[in-house]
Amino acid sequence: MKRLHRFSAFILSALALVSTGWQSAGARPVEHVFILSFDQAGPADIAGAEMPVYKAMAAEGAHTWEAYTIVPSITLPSHVSMLTGVGIQKHQIQWNDIWEPAKPQLTVPTVFSLAHARGLSTAAFVAKQKFMLFDAAGGIDHFELIDGGSNTAVADAVVRHIAAAKPSLCFVHFGDPDAKGHKFGVTSPEKKASLAEADAALKAIRDAVDAAGIGDTSVFILTADHGGHDVLNQEGRMVGTHGTADPADVLIPWIAWGATVKPGTTITAPVVQYDTAATALWLLGIDVPESFWGRPVVSAFE
Repeated sequence: MKRLHRFSAFILSALALVSTGWQSAGARPVEHVFILSFDQAGPADIAGAEMPVYKAMAAEGAHTWEAYTIVPSITLPSHVSMLTGVGIQKHQIQWNDIWEPAKPQLTVPTVFSLAHARGLSTAAFVAKQKFMLFDAAGGIDHFELIDGGSNTAVADAVVRHIAAAKPSLCFVHFGDPDAKGHKFGVTSPEKKASLAEADAALKAIRDAVDAAGIGDTSVFILTADHGGHDVLNQEGRMVGTHGTADPADVLIPWIAWGATVKPGTTITAPVVQYDTAATALWLLGIDVPESFWGRPVVSAFE
């Protein structure tokens, strides 16, 4: 009978763990999360570009080249899903041009507002004016718009802030690859050169994290809002576009690198755009809201 009671207790304990799952996984030894989004950088784009730092982080950390963004696969709605943990049907940000106060604004919480409410410092560095949507929603302690700025200019701003503030949650948007892809083509030399510059920018940010003495307690999440494909324009010139459900547009990379990450791991669990928000909160020890569609990518971590 005692053996039966012990077995029953074991089963109940196991069921309790399963039922709570990631939500009760416990606080992680992570104090800083850096989310870096490489605009219009699908797996094929990364593979074809000179990006030794990015590729080394993918190999050293946990990665999947088969994560998926939302449909329509366009910049602002996708980034909203990335940073709110819900799909476009929930967040309802369908516009993708200039930010204006009269346009639909965010009515769901962001990773910034949730982290800020817990007393954590937040920062965002963006290369497109439309991202003012996030600043207007609140919760970002330090917001910098480098509108149309180079990858180097974005990284310079990030490096300065890391040295001064060591933010708990930092979002970085490299917009230039998308600009070059639209203008010259997704597979153009100009687009590849921009991705190579973004790789150098990534190294500068990593170096700044180490110089600030927070490397051992930081996690980098490297991802993208969408990929892209080439089409002929009216002048008969190849230009880049995206927005469809085609794999070229919706497949994105998802890489975790840093503290507590399982080294050399291929993530086999499904990863979707809104899992980034959930993972960032979970790493920082913040309960993921039940309203989130996204779930932490726990298989990437020890």
